[in-house]
Amino acid sequence: MSIPSAVKSTPIENRQQLVDYLAAGEKPREAWRIGTEHEKFGFRTDDLMPPTYEGERGIRALLEGLASRYGWDIAREGETPVALTRGKANITLEPAGQLELSGAPVENIHQTCCEVNAHLEEVRSVADGLGLGFLGMGFQPKWRRDQMPWMPKGRYKIMREYMPKVGSLGLDMMTRTCTVQVNLDFSSEADMIKKFRTSLALQPIATALFADSPFTEGQPNGFLSYRSQVWTDTDPHRTGMLDFVFADGFGYERYVNYILGVPMYFSYQGGRYIDLAGQDFRRFLEGQLEAVPGTRATMKDWADHLTTAFPEVRLKQYLEMRGADGGPWNRLCALPALWVGLLYDDEALDAAWELVRDFTMEERHALRDGVPRQALKLPFRGGSVRDLARETLKIASHGLKRRARLNKNGADEGIFLDPMIEIVEANQTPAERKLELFHGPWGGSVDPLFREFAY
Repeated sequence: MSIPSAVKSTPIENRQQLVDYLAAGEKPREAWRIGTEHEKFGFRTDDLMPPTYEGERGIRALLEGLASRYGWDIAREGETPVALTRGKANITLEPAGQLELSGAPVENIHQTCCEVNAHLEEVRSVADGLGLGFLGMGFQPKWRRDQMPWMPKGRYKIMREYMPKVGSLGLDMMTRTCTVQVNLDFSSEADMIKKFRTSLALQPIATALFADSPFTEGQPNGFLSYRSQVWTDTDPHRTGMLDFVFADGFGYERYVNYILGVPMYFSYQGGRYIDLAGQDFRRFLEGQLEAVPGTRATMKDWADHLTTAFPEVRLKQYLEMRGADGGPWNRLCALPALWVGLLYDDEALDAAWELVRDFTMEERHALRDGVPRQALKLPFRGGSVRDLARETLKIASHGLKRRARLNKNGADEGIFLDPMIEIVEANQTPAERKLELFHGPWGGSVDPLFREFAY
């Protein structure tokens, strides 16, 4: 969702503009939409290596093939193709060439799943001719960090140089992780607060259900969602469970305070990224940054800066659910179904909040810190995360049933929760299934997963 061009160059003259920007996301219920994003790893089908940007079999060739065959418009940085747009959907590149679809805002999960399937079919048809495949997982299972390519995007160069100064796994986050997330609307500040608190407390449950990153450099890494673990040592100033969201008085203004305290990465001016890594946005508001003397932040800078915080749930002009590993096509539909079922039905939202409202800060952190390694089997209050997941799915299922958005066969959106329900009933995450195959039929090799689990 982009900001109107008239707003982009508006100078920021007071803090209220920053608060008003978030509040401008409020929409009446009938205008609520579902925006699903997912990332996936490319690999060359002959040697399983990640494709570079340039070359006959590179990511650039893939982008240009998609554009010429399927009517996508190419977005460039300078002369370099770095993204595709078509209607309200975008295809973008993560730092090591992970391909991301940012789907158009749609009304129901049936439309989300159609969009995902059409996208994967388009990508496959072009990738096949290049000898490329794509894999949905949370962490690159085979290749070292130094074997990952880098895409020619200005903001990634800045982040690449800054990340090692603030955490040991930031470059892994950039080059070796993939996620699926969903962006959802709110009607008012009170509605935003309730959805933010509920979804933040439940984010570890999604992490557990979607855990699918058990390998690093060809071997088990001791985690079920290593992608989630990577975020714990990326940059403490811009990640985590945001305890202040649960404090009295939380709202747009408190979130603005948080974002103002997040160190900057860049400002995009005159068609290029200016390195402002580690700088204070508050000084930028006053025109006091030495790198851009006399230049004061605009609303475009604020919109960009909001995208550089990476908490488990992120507020922009909508809420982003950020806790899940990437996965196969059916889980790309399951993730939005889970959160729409919980947050877009009043009765379900009440029930979900009731489930988590008395969690202590220590319990929320114990869930966040424990699920990367133990997922559904993490003990919690005399039971386990599996028990919480089962109850969460039940609430979501009822919420989707009451929404009653039916496909042509008369089925509601609850059908997309089936993969999650199977995971809970089997008490086996996708990561544990892959570990079983690794230690059994795959004979201690991760190579077969590039064939068996490719899109």
